[in-house]
Amino acid sequence: MTTTPTLKVNFCGVEFPNPFCLSSSPVSNTYDMCARAFDLGWGGVVYKTVGPDYDVKITHPSPRLNALHRGIDRVIGLQNVEQISDRPTKDNFEDIARLKKNYPKNVVVSSIMGLTHANDWAVLARQAQEAGADLIECNFSCPQMTVEGTGHKVGQDAAIIEKLTSITKGACSIPVMPKMTPNVADMLPVALAAKAGGADAISAINTVKAITGVDLEELVPLPNVAGKSSTSGYSGSSCKPIALRFISDMARDQRLGLPLSGMGGIYTWIDAVEFMLLGATTLQVTTAILQHGYRIVQDMAEGLLDYLADHGHRSPHDIIGKALKNVVDPSELSHQTQAVSQIDHDKCVGCGQCYLTCRDGAAQAITMNEQRKPVVDEDACFGCLMCKHICPVDGCISYKIVPHHLL
Repeated sequence: MTTTPTLKVNFCGVEFPNPFCLSSSPVSNTYDMCARAFDLGWGGVVYKTVGPDYDVKITHPSPRLNALHRGIDRVIGLQNVEQISDRPTKDNFEDIARLKKNYPKNVVVSSIMGLTHANDWAVLARQAQEAGADLIECNFSCPQMTVEGTGHKVGQDAAIIEKLTSITKGACSIPVMPKMTPNVADMLPVALAAKAGGADAISAINTVKAITGVDLEELVPLPNVAGKSSTSGYSGSSCKPIALRFISDMARDQRLGLPLSGMGGIYTWIDAVEFMLLGATTLQVTTAILQHGYRIVQDMAEGLLDYLADHGHRSPHDIIGKALKNVVDPSELSHQTQAVSQIDHDKCVGCGQCYLTCRDGAAQAITMNEQRKPVVDEDACFGCLMCKHICPVDGCISYKIVPHHLL
């Protein structure tokens, strides 16, 4: 008799009904939004970043977003110039308290950011705990925040990260999770600094600094805000490879040893499984929700549950980090075998894409026969597999592995 797997995960001693969470962003900005997400099946929310109240009200540039399209593929990436919550601090913490009262089995994480000095972090941490938050996420990574001592500038300075993590941790008794910026060459030094400051977990990645396009007539990068623009946070499916790299880097390093909350291009259950296999325990989502709504969690949860059942696992904990042993330095990759492309002529539509890419960017190993079918010269093919990746027909091009001495 088989047992249906559970999707529950334990993260820093807090039980999540499932690993899927709203990330701190426009999708987690009010009580009503987060409540609707919980009703549809999200396990947790990381409430939009709250800062202290000051005399100067936070306002956002407008328009706030610019989407990167590629042909018929809409929104392969999204650039955002939005900043932290523009709502009163008191209102935000009241919403967090209300969420915990009405959804006690779901997890609410309070994302905080001090604006001018270290004491902000202690005050906000105490307010978050008093509101009933289960965890605190320290936003050390927002690319749009440029006030001194905020955002990704903090996230690039190990000493400041350690200091602010320690201050936040000392002001509360709930788990503290610094959110790392990907706008660094190596995330490990700053993550280790967060650990030295007492961090209980790490979340990553925040958005990548980018410019997604330029108006060719106005000569203004996008989004065009009154004739100007800036580099700002880029997210979406095209960021997933960057996120997976940073998650696996941290999960592989035994010096860190902290649970990870992963985000960056998660759209499907497959994305979710990949993040978990490379070390993430919980998963955070924004851009996919902006495109498809909160309902996507139902497909992601069902897919993850099916994957666990199909592979004989009892919970997501059974798969966390299971692919890490197969991530090695490039110098350790085998040079003993080679891939050789194989083309199924019964499936081939004769488009010639494989021929073009091989001729102009690879081994010149493909020719077209009289029937306009591609033929692979196995002696010339060096196994880049660009032909397979570019082929529009599923399963038309595969490959075989041969020992080098047979070539």
